[in-house]
Amino acid sequence: MRRRILVSALWGLMCSAPMAQEAIGQGAIPRDTSYTVYQSLLKVRKAYPDAAPALPVLPEGVTAERSIAYAVLDSTVWGPRTLHLDLFHPRKAGSYPAVVMVHGGGWRSGDRSMQHPLAMQLAANGYITVTVEYQLSLEATYPAAVHNVKAAIRWLRANANRYGIDTSRIAISGCSAGGQLAALVGATNGISKFEGNQGNLQHSSAVQAVIDIDGVVDFLAPASLNLIRKPDAADVGWFGGTFVQKPEVWKEASPIFWVGKSTVPYLFINSGLPRFHAGQDEMVGILNQHGIYHQVHNIDVKVHPFWLFHPWFSPTVKLMVDFLNRTLKAGEPASAR
Repeated sequence: MRRRILVSALWGLMCSAPMAQEAIGQGAIPRDTSYTVYQSLLKVRKAYPDAAPALPVLPEGVTAERSIAYAVLDSTVWGPRTLHLDLFHPRKAGSYPAVVMVHGGGWRSGDRSMQHPLAMQLAANGYITVTVEYQLSLEATYPAAVHNVKAAIRWLRANANRYGIDTSRIAISGCSAGGQLAALVGATNGISKFEGNQGNLQHSSAVQAVIDIDGVVDFLAPASLNLIRKPDAADVGWFGGTFVQKPEVWKEASPIFWVGKSTVPYLFINSGLPRFHAGQDEMVGILNQHGIYHQVHNIDVKVHPFWLFHPWFSPTVKLMVDFLNRTLKAGEPASAR
């Protein structure tokens, strides 16, 4: 066990190095580094001593391109800012559906490398996957992260020919805070107030499917609103105020209020911790009302970042691939999958 923890720690340092290097020269942007795979592993192993991190081992037939700039913010309170993404794609030439992947961390911590293991496995199953950097709450509050992610989707469409992306088949996935962002980005397809102005505005930021892994969809639901919060609670920090102070922001950022007859298919993958599913039952009811395809699956374990660790990593990948195959590859012959 001691050796496994050491390996995990070294891996965490290796993964965070590119992120730290990118930040150099961009001003003293404040960072919260409390959410890492290693720190999460230490907590998880208290209840599940056999848990092991899913390592970012590049599968056979998959190519990685890292630290690609997708947006340049000329003016922020911290000075000029460049946002990056990492891209994984099948080595075999062709046209592939894409998945934009958003990390968690309470909108204030974490980084895109935490999505690499999932991204690599999806790429091995015939998807171009992109893990995105976005502005965390210590740098910029809501809706900055939403604008960032939509800019990344537009960048994908602008560069589709270069990477072999089928622009009619783009999905978004996210975990925890990233799941909330994915759900909101997907629910606000075509709504201009969420676009921002971070480049490639001639291209659409619409997605054709959404995967929300343990991400809240209604901040006004009792399971969310009635939580006892500290003054520095993650959502309060992201919204720039409490619900009493900014009720309109808390509602606007809740994906459930943007669901309608044109909403795309959704996959929900849940942990055994109900507070992360606030509003989900009600949102599923709306999806049912409009006849929108969706799936809900439960990983019956009281571990919030279950997707980072074995034995829950592989079942999570399978659920994602099955859903994506059904929603983005349904028209393909089986031999093309």
